[in-house]
Amino acid sequence: MVKAIRIHESGGPEVLKWEDVEIGEPKESEIRVKNKAVGVNYLDIYYRKGVLPVSKPYTPGVESAGEVIAVGPGVTDLKVGDLVVYCYTPIGSYAEEQILPASRAVPVPPSISPVLAAAIFLKGVTVQYLIRRCFKVEPGHRVLVHAAAGGVGSLLCQWANALGATVIGTVSTKEKAIQAKDDGCSHVIMYKDEDFVSKVNEITSGQGVDVVYDSVGKDTFQGSLACLKPRGYLVNFGFASGIPDPVPLTALHAKSLFLASTSLKHHTAAREELLEAAGELFKNVTSGVLKLRVNHRYPLSQASQAHADLESRKTSGSIVLIPEGAQ
Repeated sequence: MVKAIRIHESGGPEVLKWEDVEIGEPKESEIRVKNKAVGVNYLDIYYRKGVLPVSKPYTPGVESAGEVIAVGPGVTDLKVGDLVVYCYTPIGSYAEEQILPASRAVPVPPSISPVLAAAIFLKGVTVQYLIRRCFKVEPGHRVLVHAAAGGVGSLLCQWANALGATVIGTVSTKEKAIQAKDDGCSHVIMYKDEDFVSKVNEITSGQGVDVVYDSVGKDTFQGSLACLKPRGYLVNFGFASGIPDPVPLTALHAKSLFLASTSLKHHTAAREELLEAAGELFKNVTSGVLKLRVNHRYPLSQASQAHADLESRKTSGSIVLIPEGAQ
């Protein structure tokens, strides 16, 4: 038996329970991992609230880094003692140990710690597909990033800036504005104090931006469309404020706009794509292009507090949960 967070019903942070669970041994093409650090993502909140369907009871979490402690039959490219990281699928990382498909586990370079790997992997490969596949950011592009000081937003701003784009970020506080500037934003908009559509129009001299990366959803969706230049791209990848209302095609037709609502699972389903994204991410981390702020660490048993702080926007950067005794 090992300890894990369990959810028996949808609800607030209080539904996260610290319980004993039986893990079992790895089967064909599986590995057993002793987690050293667990990433916390907004996706975990969507599952907890019931926005995304999942069978209950279950162990939440979609990202962790740890040591391989057992391998099942047929596993040839991983061995006991390897440090690996995974993200997105399967759900179940809020645990001291877990079983993973070997195909989803990626070896972690020696230069990257388990805490950094667990904090950056899901966010980093998300950013990779957003700016390299959904819309390929190139020098001279104008890019609007909502929640620019969040875990994904921070990395997105850094990477887009390194690619030569002019980055505009929206944030909620002065402290987050300073961070966004440090992350490469040429312009930062305090969306609580000023209308971001008017400000983007002013910054771009009425031309609009090439692409908006929007993980906020309902509260920013219509404004994001308004910020785009003709033939611009709105890339939605989250619903922090709720699911946007339906948009008529005529709203896109007016400026020949492109709209995408994307999911990481469709961009890393093939192991080759997963390893490609991970390789580019780790290269940018090692070279210093990407710098991650792991600003918040909680014991794994206190996952409920981590969720409460994340939802109330008390956090910035990345959050990790540390299992007891992990080093």
